[in-house]
Amino acid sequence: MNEPAESIPPPSLWEIFLEFLLIGAISFGGGIVAYQKILLTEKRRWLNDDEFMACLAISQTMPGLNAVNIAVLTGDRLRGVLGSIVASVGLLLPGVVFVLVIGILYLKNTDHHLANLLLAGVAAAATGLLSAITYRLGHRQFNHFKSLLVVFASFFLMSIMSLSLPMVLLIMVPISLLLFRPKA
Repeated sequence: MNEPAESIPPPSLWEIFLEFLLIGAISFGGGIVAYQKILLTEKRRWLNDDEFMACLAISQTMPGLNAVNIAVLTGDRLRGVLGSIVASVGLLLPGVVFVLVIGILYLKNTDHHLANLLLAGVAAAATGLLSAITYRLGHRQFNHFKSLLVVFASFFLMSIMSLSLPMVLLIMVPISLLLFRPKA
């Protein structure tokens, strides 16, 4: 485990903005959480691994995108409300500009065969990035039979059985609680 984040002096608002701007500019799809983890725990050490996983867990219970929620939580932890705003704006700005530009270009070229091929390639890349972040965040759990059972059962229910997320949660949460209950 890396050293506690408290030993590092708080970054300036400008540093927070630039780092989250970089994350927003170079990450696509599910890979953004991986870039956040690398930036926050390894490169800048603004959070340790446990703090990052806590932010990720909290962000998954909040409405909105996990990456934005992590930016809000981290910004708040580092510099309060202004830190949250600066981190969020930095993270979202590149994506907003990119989507606006691509959207305008796509609207002018919807009939072009290359535009549809490009979108298919982007979808494939996003799937790969999401797989990579899933592995990076959960690789320790892949060594445990019970964890793999939950992963594969969830995958089967959603992908093969085509059940909705709420239905999968209704099935898998009780099973997970039973499998991972504390031992007496």
